[in-house]
Amino acid sequence: MIDTLLPIELVEAARKVIDANRATGRTIALAESCTGGLVAAALTEIPGSSDVFETGFVTYSNESKMELLKVSQDVLETFGSVSIAVAWGMAQGALNESKADVAVAITGIAGPDGGSEKKPVGTVVFAKAERVEDPENVIADTRVFANEGRGSVRLQAALCALELLMPDAAP
Repeated sequence: MIDTLLPIELVEAARKVIDANRATGRTIALAESCTGGLVAAALTEIPGSSDVFETGFVTYSNESKMELLKVSQDVLETFGSVSIAVAWGMAQGALNESKADVAVAITGIAGPDGGSEKKPVGTVVFAKAERVEDPENVIADTRVFANEGRGSVRLQAALCALELLMPDAAP
């Protein structure tokens, strides 16, 4: 029996991420915005996860994205906080501010408000950065999840982020 308050599917996905990355000797970092630490919470539900999960940054405000992850104010103003450019900057920042081998960033609009015609509620952008890769090789994707409530968008985003943390995963 798993003793957790988190959805079981999230904890099971986190267990797979920890096991797969442990097998390859890879450490991971996170830069979370709309998920607010949900991915980090799932990873730390797994006993022994500390040998794989190095650090997580919850950068909900633009100011924290700039201060903690060194995302450029120009990028935030030009593209908006829910953009591939910002997600990529967050992922690179998480790598640069840690010793992890891979970082995944999540930024989006969980709702119930804040969406627009171009970026409706449920829009979430992911980016993955690996220390051994050329930083010019951007691995990022935008998803629009069904708007079935804030919790549902956050859960779907967290599950997608965990998929990206699997070795050899691409958006």
